[in-house]
Amino acid sequence: MGQQQSQIQWFPGHMAKTRRLIKESLPLVDIVAQLLDARIPQSSQNPELKSLIGSKPNIILLNKCDIADTVMTNKWIEYFASKGITAIPVDCKSSKGLNKIIPVAREILKDKIAAWERKGMGSRPIRIMVVGIPNVGKSTFINRIAKGNKAKVADKPGVTRGNQWFSMGKGGELLDTPGVLWPKFDDPMVGEKLAFTGAVKDTIIDTETLACRLLEYLAANYPQGIILRYKLDNISQMNGYALLQLIAKKRGMLISGGELDTERASVMVLDEFRAGLLGKITLDVPPGE
Repeated sequence: MGQQQSQIQWFPGHMAKTRRLIKESLPLVDIVAQLLDARIPQSSQNPELKSLIGSKPNIILLNKCDIADTVMTNKWIEYFASKGITAIPVDCKSSKGLNKIIPVAREILKDKIAAWERKGMGSRPIRIMVVGIPNVGKSTFINRIAKGNKAKVADKPGVTRGNQWFSMGKGGELLDTPGVLWPKFDDPMVGEKLAFTGAVKDTIIDTETLACRLLEYLAANYPQGIILRYKLDNISQMNGYALLQLIAKKRGMLISGGELDTERASVMVLDEFRAGLLGKITLDVPPGE
């Protein structure tokens, strides 16, 4: 990707503010739910979160599991379990898996809940903070799980009025993250994968370059998806740009003079990948796989 890679930047100023706000809000919650993109579970997490939340219990929600590789999602669940973290595959658009969050949180917090019950506070709701990088689906998650109901909890002890609380029903309350967790791009491939999935704006990087890079990855790892979608034959020896040209030709994408419209084809490829039309695909492999 060369020069374009350096254009995908981290925003430490935003992160400093978010770090402070999260730390201030942590005492108000019992558990943290980190929302990740199931297609890029490693690239879509902020590596600073672990030190930010410290010993606070946390769960991982692998969003968009319906368009991720199911085998790889299960491997990621096993990987997180080996680190002592429960990961739940969810799809915020269809609400798949969202009903598991409260039961899992109750299991993780069973000792704490038992202590509440001894004090006569057995009906106290579990308070969950949701965190996630931009465009990972946090707003959809909140709308789905809270069904638009803002929780009336501002008058309760220990709950700050300035925070956005939502009722989850069935004994849960959700705190939207104060601020935005920006991803950190130590590895240029992280920025690239975020661009593939649309987590960073397409204007940051040349669309044709991005589509070519994605096609090269898919040809090497998930060839059947593009072969079936674009009715291709043998693609084993083709580079990304040759694939993009072939797809433009197959779809009849031409500009004046009969030249192939690879720019239009690149937009289509990225859109169809993000919509799951190229098959169930995961770009991040668990460490050790």
